[in-house]
Amino acid sequence: MAEISVKTADGKRVITKKPELLAPAGNLEKLKIAVEYGADAVFIGGQDFGLRSNAGNFSIDEMAEGVAYADKFNARIYVTTNIFAHNENMDGLEGYLKELERVGISGIIVADPLIIETCKQAAPKLEIHLSTQQSLTNWQAVNFWKEEGLERVVLAREVGLEEMLEMKRNVDIEIETFIHGAMCIAYSGRCVLSNHMTARDSNRGGCCQSCRWDYFLYEGDAESADQTALFNDGDAPFAMSPKDLNLIEAIPKLVEAGIDSLKIEGRMKSIHYVATVVSVYRKVIDAYCADPDNFYIKKEWLTELAKCANRPAAPAFFENTPGYEEQLFTNHKKQASHDFTGLVLDYDEETQMVTLQQRNYFEPGDEIEFFGPQIENFTQKVGTVWNDKGKELDAARHPLQVVRFKVDRPLYPDNMMRKGVL
Repeated sequence: MAEISVKTADGKRVITKKPELLAPAGNLEKLKIAVEYGADAVFIGGQDFGLRSNAGNFSIDEMAEGVAYADKFNARIYVTTNIFAHNENMDGLEGYLKELERVGISGIIVADPLIIETCKQAAPKLEIHLSTQQSLTNWQAVNFWKEEGLERVVLAREVGLEEMLEMKRNVDIEIETFIHGAMCIAYSGRCVLSNHMTARDSNRGGCCQSCRWDYFLYEGDAESADQTALFNDGDAPFAMSPKDLNLIEAIPKLVEAGIDSLKIEGRMKSIHYVATVVSVYRKVIDAYCADPDNFYIKKEWLTELAKCANRPAAPAFFENTPGYEEQLFTNHKKQASHDFTGLVLDYDEETQMVTLQQRNYFEPGDEIEFFGPQIENFTQKVGTVWNDKGKELDAARHPLQVVRFKVDRPLYPDNMMRKGVL
């Protein structure tokens, strides 16, 4: 029987186990931002054996640097090794796993039984977490993987709350589930659209996200000119993408269910996305665990989430099977109320001057907002802007340009600046 996460003391509910908040990181910069903004753990991809071959994956040296940085925040690093390996993919596996263990990686996320067994022998200090690619949906299968010696299972995205509760009742193992980010149109990532259309294998790291493309539908023989259009002029193109996952309002249920790790999807997302989503879920988890009896979802949390790029969102399979309303058949573009415009490099309290790395166009007179883990969000107008040589500018228009201007309140390195676009 799994550990109970809620007890009663003096007539009040007390949370006895706070879940891990697990964030994505496609490169070293994103890893550092994730742990600064409140992640308990970060999952990354190496340059081999992972499912995001077009992400900014980590070298062994970068992993070592990431581990050293995460240690300052008592955060853990997991590495995805979750391809379904073909014969030609196995060269170098044992040495790679030993290197992960050597640099201090906490665990690997894996789908292939051969990688699991190799890790047990070659790198026994690494925790082994079963990847969502195994489409785990029932407690008997969870128990099978526990008996195989795994420390944690990552559930299929199709698992609902009642199924999670049954797993927790029957098997004492760590359970990780997704709470935010993109959903796959196929069953827990078992997709061959990318393979068919572009010869890029989804299950060996090459997914081209075919389900996000626009399609015009026709009836008839594909090899014949005699086809009938199944759309009218002016119709929006068809897409088969599901809405993104958003379980912010379900955090109390997940905590009380005893789920061990709450996972945010998006290793290819921007640092602004990572910072925004991690910081919001950090606040929600902490607030609920501190005082569950008086907890409520604050409107400001929902507003904050809308400030980073997301497609329309839904709870997916969490309480019911998704229907038509949970799909994006027409409008599947990302929506965000704000643009990420700058990353704070330095702040001089005496002169009140911020040194900022530009990430999007802004100019004097713009209303901007600053946010970060050490500060409360605040807004102000941009005044005179100078470049790093002291020249006054009419706008910050060059990517990664270093600029300076006056800000009324203290700021800290890696705080972020954004401006409204809606």
